[in-house]
Amino acid sequence: GSGGGVVNPDFPKLIAAKDRSTDNPQASPRVVMNSFYWKPPFKPAREEDLLSSLLTEKIGADKYPGDFVASANWPNVAPGKFGPINASSPKYVGDSVKKFIAMQPKPPVLWVRGSDDQIVSDNSFFDLGTLGKLGFVPGWPGDAVCPPQPMVAQTRKVLDQYAANGGKYWEKVVADTGHSPYIEKPAEFAAMLADHLRLA
Repeated sequence: GSGGGVVNPDFPKLIAAKDRSTDNPQASPRVVMNSFYWKPPFKPAREEDLLSSLLTEKIGADKYPGDFVASANWPNVAPGKFGPINASSPKYVGDSVKKFIAMQPKPPVLWVRGSDDQIVSDNSFFDLGTLGKLGFVPGWPGDAVCPPQPMVAQTRKVLDQYAANGGKYWEKVVADTGHSPYIEKPAEFAAMLADHLRLA
């Protein structure tokens, strides 16, 4: 929730440099992709194409990861105004969740997620609350101030409210996959999507 200031600065630098190596174990784009975008040891047949696509990301304070401002609160940065990481911050969510729950008409929702997703998780390695609690980021103020964000539970709660207000949703978990089940198990994902479209 702290925006562009919490992204490992080496990651966008290496994207801008079009780095295809595995030299930096924490920030090389190839390492990040193969460690977190899917469940290791899986590697897609089109790994080089997917890496090339990742390396087209536009980098800068007004692009990825975005800008940030100083904060008196841990982790001492807050979201700025630009970039995709800031856009996903709670600072800019506003009443969009309430609007989603109340929207009319209500299309049926298919939520497909990987069983071993490390990015969207109740203990995400991309969440400073989790990293702080594990001791990877110093100064963590504790659960009362900055607990790990239960991303899966939060998503389910919103969709449960959507259903309670007349909507429908299906949660499908693809076993033994990470953040990209549509890449890791495309046939299984396609079958789920086809079933959803028929039911919808």
